[in-house]
Amino acid sequence: KEDFEVTFYRGSGKGGQNRNKVETGVRIYHPESGAKAESCEERTQGQNKQIAFKRLTQTPEFKRWHKIKCAKMMGQAIDMETWLSEQMRPENLKIEEI
Repeated sequence: KEDFEVTFYRGSGKGGQNRNKVETGVRIYHPESGAKAESCEERTQGQNKQIAFKRLTQTPEFKRWHKIKCAKMMGQAIDMETWLSEQMRPENLKIEEI
């Protein structure tokens, strides 16, 4: 967890007094991969932190960093050009509608 920069902020919009007074919004940044995520939908900081971490681990930047890190730890060389071209194929791209 020390690899991440976590900041908290006050959310905006509906939610009443709790949302206006308490810093329940969470932003997470992973400097090594450049991945960022945030959440402010829930009423508690803990719930938003879980959601933000989940979103961060689903980003393409974090997935790419994780794959490279695991390959290095296992002592395997990884050809970045080949791997990136495989990831960019239409059947490998997963687009989620929000």
